Amino acid sequence: MTAIGRLSQRLVLERPVAVGDGAGGRVETFAALGEVWAEIVPAGAAEREIAGRLDGVASHRIAIRHRGDVRGGMRFVAADGRVFRILATFDADGRRRRLVCVAEEEGR
Repeated sequence: MTAIGRLSQRLVLERPVAVGDGAGGRVETFAALGEVWAEIVPAGAAEREIAGRLDGVASHRIAIRHRGDVRGGMRFVAADGRVFRILATFDADGRRRRLVCVAEEEGR
């Protein structure tokens, strides 16, 4: 259980949106859904082959107040520019008080 005082990081929650590219195709971009207070806890790191080369991937557990609209494929963006891609979410204690998001940090 995450104590309310530990939700000390301000993040913007974004959802993917497909928009026209002007040439008949579509491009995926992100639209802000709002800001949330969060606790970010590093969960591990690994190497993964991406486009034929090894790349480091940092994973995190991000706890926020419970929301029913958070899904895998969305992302959090921090004020310092860090981006966390949400892979999965779960209600850790089943009481709909906190939502834990398993996320990977992009571009680090």
